[in-house]
Amino acid sequence: MIRYWHNPRCSKSRAGLALLESRGITPEVRLYLQDPPSLAELQALHAALGGSVIEMMRTGEKVFKELGLSKGSPAADLLTAMQAHPILIERPIAIKQDGNAIEQAVIGRPTEALDALL
Repeated sequence: MIRYWHNPRCSKSRAGLALLESRGITPEVRLYLQDPPSLAELQALHAALGGSVIEMMRTGEKVFKELGLSKGSPAADLLTAMQAHPILIERPIAIKQDGNAIEQAVIGRPTEALDALL
């Protein structure tokens, strides 16, 4: 199963969903701004994505600066900020799962990055 953290107002998120659907995949869509992930979910996502926590954040968002965050902020602070302010989560994110276990995850920027899950 593929879960898709989606913001319908975002053109990249809409394009990613269209790409998946064009490949015959109907993902389970999560409107993460209305249904924010828990801290544990963000930690599991980070582990599946690999890389640094900052890579899964939208650092250009106004709230990023308002919270006094920077690219050098501790990972725990960044994860807590994303949980409290899901607008900070980079989008879209596709997660391939087997039950509750994440097998693989990718940020759909560029949109073609989603092909890694297929």
